[in-house]
Amino acid sequence: MAESLLGPAELRRLADELDVSPTKKWGQNFLLDANTVRRIVRVADVAKQRVVEVGPGLGSLTLGLTEVGCDVVAIEIDPRLAARLRQTVVERQPDARLEVLHADAMTVRELPFEPQALVANLPYNVSVPVLIHLFETFPTITRALVMVQAEVGHRIAAKPGSKIYGTPSVKAAWWGTWAVEAEVSRQVFWPVPNVDSVLVGFRPGELPGDDELRRKTFAVVDAAFGQRRKMLRGALSGIFGSSEAASAAIAAADVDPTLRGESLTLEPFIQIAKQIGGKKD
Repeated sequence: MAESLLGPAELRRLADELDVSPTKKWGQNFLLDANTVRRIVRVADVAKQRVVEVGPGLGSLTLGLTEVGCDVVAIEIDPRLAARLRQTVVERQPDARLEVLHADAMTVRELPFEPQALVANLPYNVSVPVLIHLFETFPTITRALVMVQAEVGHRIAAKPGSKIYGTPSVKAAWWGTWAVEAEVSRQVFWPVPNVDSVLVGFRPGELPGDDELRRKTFAVVDAAFGQRRKMLRGALSGIFGSSEAASAAIAAADVDPTLRGESLTLEPFIQIAKQIGGKKD
């Protein structure tokens, strides 16, 4: 089956044909190695599912997903790549089920189907915003495996008390549990990035509330980590009007107002958010 995927020579020929050079503007680093592609697909464990892919580029990972029977909708911002992707896939896999959207993933509100999974080599410069947008917009996603910059992946999966625990860690936890599932060599990319990459994966949990509560919770999280050296009573004073009012609201949520955001799991942030505008249990 090796011929159904792109190798380094085929990928470079395709790039030459399209006059494409990877750009920093769109965070492009193209996968060169078919073994790595199949490893990602194997770890994702999404065979025959409905998958959304962001930033398919020249099609390396897309081919890996269609090879195992996935229905794929690929969202590509580069017009040249979006225009060529279907042809690239069908030339190697005539029966592949693929839809291509030429769009910025941050603006996509509808897809041809309800996706079950997200599998992507995410552009490093927008990886966290894209993740949050897709989870907000497509609640049917129950599995994700994304390749991101190692620093970002470890931050998403971080636990309270860690120096790298922060806004991405708490917000991502709203939808479930995240973990770094594998490391990826920088040598399998073109161009070779100056950072390491990891595969960070998601498994769903029970959603802790509705969209209104999520927005309030995320506002509390943003405030807490926007001034992470401050105690909660100071960091949240802008939300509640004063440090005294913040202290009272935080205490009503059964949280110590002298703690800092980095010590809290998602649940205390939710309880504090419920104090905004009188939203109680």
